[in-house]
Amino acid sequence: MKPKIHVKKGDTVQVISGKDAGKKGKVLSIEVDKSRAIVEGINIMKRHTRPTRTNPQGGIMEREAPIHSSNLMIYCSKCKEPVRIQKKILADGQKIRVCNQCGDDLDK
Repeated sequence: MKPKIHVKKGDTVQVISGKDAGKKGKVLSIEVDKSRAIVEGINIMKRHTRPTRTNPQGGIMEREAPIHSSNLMIYCSKCKEPVRIQKKILADGQKIRVCNQCGDDLDK
């Protein structure tokens, strides 16, 4: 059974703990089996690379590393703060995520 994760690709999230606490970013990808997400501009790591044909200079490259989903909260654009979410079932049977505070649809 694969674990469930509350964030999706394309969501705007805010980091709630760790060295990047308080920063916001967009989710670029999800690793569901490890419950981790790669967020734009968050958890930057340095990688030493040797020169190759594609990168003849080599050197130190910076890129985003995965961050655990428990350290992320979805950012509501209407409330202007990180919020918890609820799952709501519409009349046609479709499930959507809504903000727990204002009730705004997060799956737009």
